[in-house]
Amino acid sequence: MIKKIRKAVFPVGGLGTRFLPATKAMPKEMLPVVDKPLIQYAVEEAREAGIEHFIFVTGHGKTAIEDHFDANPNLEKLLMNDGKWQLLEFLRNSTLESGKISYTRQSEPKGLGHAVWCARDLIGDEPFAVLLPDDIFHCKTACLKQLVDAYNEVGGNVVAINDVPLEQTNRYGVLSVEKDDGRLIKANGMVEKPDPSAAPSTCAISGRYVLSPEVLKELDNQKAGVKGEIQLTDAMAATLDRVPFHGVRFEGRRFDCGNKIGFLMANIEYALDRDDLKDEFKASLQEFIKTL
Repeated sequence: MIKKIRKAVFPVGGLGTRFLPATKAMPKEMLPVVDKPLIQYAVEEAREAGIEHFIFVTGHGKTAIEDHFDANPNLEKLLMNDGKWQLLEFLRNSTLESGKISYTRQSEPKGLGHAVWCARDLIGDEPFAVLLPDDIFHCKTACLKQLVDAYNEVGGNVVAINDVPLEQTNRYGVLSVEKDDGRLIKANGMVEKPDPSAAPSTCAISGRYVLSPEVLKELDNQKAGVKGEIQLTDAMAATLDRVPFHGVRFEGRRFDCGNKIGFLMANIEYALDRDDLKDEFKASLQEFIKTL
């Protein structure tokens, strides 16, 4: 029997050094794309996929994330008094219910696998999702929902994959492909950040995971991998002998907001998707491009 995916882990302990000085005092996950922080896009995606419990793995200086998802009665009252009902709705949509949100700390930056392992007691012995807030997916059907749908078909471990240029495979975990029907890929192996000359394919894991609790058992070994970090990819690979593993070519666009170009492109994409902004913003862009 395939168990329902109820819990999602959000690793948010990173320092965001690529966005200094903006992230000197503000978590990188709170950087806004148009008017919502990165982390809220990930949480909304998880909600659409049916997630019931939201687990944040934080670090030093991340209290702004906790405050963002908490209720703010004084601000709500001010908006009500001013009749700003749309803003009030936006504010309430960013609040997570008590009992459905948990926080734990990653005291040392030991890698993504270590961050997920830090949430093990909150996850328990059930399958779970992992969402990396640096990656934003602009999809008609939420990327994680696409993964959960695939998981309900095949079970096991399921990841979002993106076909990347061969020379970029050293930036990602890369799948070794056994079968490929265009949407769903059955993998028989994976390598973390392989040299392009040794990459088993160009199918790169892209920031969204549905994982078996067997992965947590492998992470208990605290085995260091690439760059001396505890790699989530290594733990997934270690379960291949007993857990099915699939990649999903998601329908939509991914933006790597961990780098400045990806972040800027995400702002353009989402601004052009807003009914209240797109016409004026498009006209402004066109006028600006003429000056280049």
